[in-house]
Amino acid sequence: MGGNETWITEVTLLGFQVDPTLDYFLFGIFSGFYTFTLLRNGIILVIISVAPRLHTPMYFFLSHLAILDMSCASNNVPKMPANLVTQKKNISFVPCIMQTFLYLAFAATECLILVAMSYDRFVAICHPLHYTVIMSWRVCTALAAASWGFSLLLDMVHLVLLLRLPFCGPHEINHFFCEILSVLKLACADTMLNQVVIFATCVFILVGPLCLVLVSYTCILMTILRIQSGEGHRKAFSTCSSHLCVVGLFFGSAIVMYMAPMSQNPETQQKILSLFYSLFNPMQNPLIYSLRNIDVKGALQRILWKMRHV
Repeated sequence: MGGNETWITEVTLLGFQVDPTLDYFLFGIFSGFYTFTLLRNGIILVIISVAPRLHTPMYFFLSHLAILDMSCASNNVPKMPANLVTQKKNISFVPCIMQTFLYLAFAATECLILVAMSYDRFVAICHPLHYTVIMSWRVCTALAAASWGFSLLLDMVHLVLLLRLPFCGPHEINHFFCEILSVLKLACADTMLNQVVIFATCVFILVGPLCLVLVSYTCILMTILRIQSGEGHRKAFSTCSSHLCVVGLFFGSAIVMYMAPMSQNPETQQKILSLFYSLFNPMQNPLIYSLRNIDVKGALQRILWKMRHV
């Protein structure tokens, strides 16, 4: 370390640099979206908890997805609307690093939970007679615990590699939260190893799981095509369509964010894609499941009916 270098204790999150007249308008929009994210995912959790018919492996994994969506949005989003209406846009460096770690952990866990959900659908449609044996509660619990545990261990590697770097400026992050690629720009040392590990992790945690999902749904499609009745086709497709929508939105935005070539304005692109992943995906996921899933709608109707007649 040279004598002129100073350690960072606080950084400024520049966020979305827009006309000041739009600040309160964007504050209302982002606050509303965040509130809807918590409410919708919270409702999904309550429905799954109180409806015995939904105590199945599929909804067990869906409850984990809802928890992840709420956690990810709460980790990344609240600082953004606050920065729009206040002059103080600073965040201490330690909470900033913690935000980076949690963001990576929640994202990696969601990847693996989506794979577990696709495996559940594969067993349900391709091996229905053995479903209860293969997808026992012990297996489901092990898959969920492995998803959380492996993601935390993997992101500890990023944390260790990040903390080994000397951070001495600049003191500004051109983002609305401490995203890892933006944080690396604060380092006054070579970050090539970090970037290589990030890319390798993306291949392992994004491309690998996506391939497993595609293999599962290829087998599911082949099985569905062998079903003779039209009612069987509709039931099988309705079972899988919600999950495929969520998979497409999640993996599509994540792969473009970390693996696709950057445009001429990469920082703006990163912020928009991060916003899509952190706010819009978590808000839309419960809406996709509740609107396209007969069991969830039926359970919600029964809960509302009971509340009216209490």
